[in-house]
Amino acid sequence: MTVQENISLKQYTTFGCNEISRYFTSIPSQDALVEAISWCKEKQIPYFILGTGSNVLFTKPFEGLIIKMEVVGIKKTNETATNVFLSVGAGENWHHFVSYCVQKGWGGIENLSLIPGTVGASPIQNIGAYGVEVEESIESVTALDTQTNQWITLSNSQCAFGYRNSLFKKEKNRYLITTVQFILKKQHQLRTDYGSIKELLHEKNIKNPSLADLSNAIVQIRTSKLPNPAKLGNAGSFFKNPSVSKTNFEKLKTDFPELIAYPISDDTYKLAAGWLIENCGWKGVRKGNVGCYDKQSLVIVNYGQATGKEIYDFSEEIIQSVLTKFNVVLEREVTIL
Repeated sequence: MTVQENISLKQYTTFGCNEISRYFTSIPSQDALVEAISWCKEKQIPYFILGTGSNVLFTKPFEGLIIKMEVVGIKKTNETATNVFLSVGAGENWHHFVSYCVQKGWGGIENLSLIPGTVGASPIQNIGAYGVEVEESIESVTALDTQTNQWITLSNSQCAFGYRNSLFKKEKNRYLITTVQFILKKQHQLRTDYGSIKELLHEKNIKNPSLADLSNAIVQIRTSKLPNPAKLGNAGSFFKNPSVSKTNFEKLKTDFPELIAYPISDDTYKLAAGWLIENCGWKGVRKGNVGCYDKQSLVIVNYGQATGKEIYDFSEEIIQSVLTKFNVVLEREVTIL
């Protein structure tokens, strides 16, 4: 294992902040991961698994080991008349994997096109977009249990998936994912009922879209709404959509008739965080090197040399303003370190 010292994380995170990690290593295999974790335990220092750095904000120097996940590979393990079973390395680029499946005609994850990050990060966050969440296509996850130092395979139900949540978020740093097993469909019912998707397909006069048509449409939509991290540092949606009780929703709806929300159970509604932020006047606001993106208020951007602390403080101002106006607490979707 090769360990580097005092490495800037600027090129390893999509926010592009120049925070420093005391130690840094890349791991291409399960054995390398075991070695890295053992090294950290011997030194009694913390560690953090890093994929593409698209969902993390470092607010200060990291006094441990950053482990860059580079276990790659897409392997077909089984096939039936209706399904294809794949084992995919945690270090694989997520969009590359989606594009690979679309090209093969395997359906289930095409609505998750162009989401930044790695395959290994997808179950941690239970990534989702346009009416689809990745848990619907995950069969199981292979991970190192750092408490027992054993390799385990967790079934879909054992992963305890929830909205942008999972077992891996609840027990941080215990289960280190190296491989994700997916089930994809050969004859897949496309999910095109999301408003902006229907509109774009209609504009293009595509009446019977293919997997590729749908994926391309989503790529176009996401590109139009979200800034390219290579040009403007960001981590995509910074906040989760908050949930409130039916009673609170009805009160909010009375006070704010234009409120955007949808029911997720008989007594719970999910509110559109972007609408809340925009209606607090944050869309397009810039303070120094940090701002709220002018095309999507869920996105906080680094306009130049912002520190992680400056971005965090900006997000805290947004949270407080939403709390003051709507009495709703926003939760950050981005991991804060």
